[in-house]
Amino acid sequence: MLTTSEPLHARALPRGCTFPESDWRVLAPFWYPVAFSHEITGRPHAVTLLDERVVVYRLFDGSLSAARDICHHRGVPLSLGHVEGNEIICKYHGLRYDRNGKCTCIPAHPDGAISPQLRLDMFSVQERYGLVWVRLVDNGPRPLPEMREWEDADYLTVLPDSVNINAAAGRQVEGFIDVSHFAFIHAASFGEPDNPVVPDYPVTKTVTGFVADYISTGSNYSHESKRLSPPGFLWRRRFEVFLPFIAKLTVFFPGEGQLHIMNAASPASARKTRLFVPICRNFDKDAPLQATLDFNYQVFAEDIAIVERQFPEDLPIDLRAEAHFPADRSSIAYRRGPC
Repeated sequence: MLTTSEPLHARALPRGCTFPESDWRVLAPFWYPVAFSHEITGRPHAVTLLDERVVVYRLFDGSLSAARDICHHRGVPLSLGHVEGNEIICKYHGLRYDRNGKCTCIPAHPDGAISPQLRLDMFSVQERYGLVWVRLVDNGPRPLPEMREWEDADYLTVLPDSVNINAAAGRQVEGFIDVSHFAFIHAASFGEPDNPVVPDYPVTKTVTGFVADYISTGSNYSHESKRLSPPGFLWRRRFEVFLPFIAKLTVFFPGEGQLHIMNAASPASARKTRLFVPICRNFDKDAPLQATLDFNYQVFAEDIAIVERQFPEDLPIDLRAEAHFPADRSSIAYRRGPC
């Protein structure tokens, strides 16, 4: 059976794949969040990533395993089974598989030979930022997107609920890094309709994507807290994009406060996305968290209401497909990708 060490071109696409084959093969080697760490216990947990059905489970020693969610004996999802010690057990016939995906026991024939076909297709998995990350194809070293502040004791960490979006991950990420929609789409939360002008800003390529450093007078405080913004304060928003579908926003608040938001879009399929948003800040650490959560949900709900209605549904990569203006520097850089 296929393993993550085999060539990318050798791996069969998931059944009913909604991505063009060329797109799937480009996307499969990246890391994506698929669940919260607290969701993964000793019970197998089913998720979908790039149309691949994946089972994630925690072994007795606390480590994680991830595999294609199928037992190759009779095609039953392993997520219906259970975990004992450091093995996952298929519900249908009790076949047992170790942490490396090797079948160790067929209860119907405990002393018989075990077919080499009875081996799980294993995926790379790791935990960080309160999330579980999976990589469908391991074709060499690839680091996770960085959010170093999450491990900094000076920061308060917040992990809102994930959000399911009926839209392509690329459309959602582009909306997150767009700076000219604040005054319109976020007028009810923090946007300022009387302040729609977007000053010029630089975009710098990086090894993993690019950085857009945007400075304006538009406050990031909610309308209820706008009074806290000092007169004439210049708000700096630094977007770090980790291609293909992760972006980190750092907002520099008055008094050396910093707010870090990771927009981690996980493509379940070509047009269905599960969004994870780890947040951390070094100010207001004793304030009730519910206000932060409510504000976050409101802002993303405002974005989703637009993103789910964009057409064409897939993000146009050809820059000639849609019109652009100077405020779209970050969007243009995103569509160009690594070019």
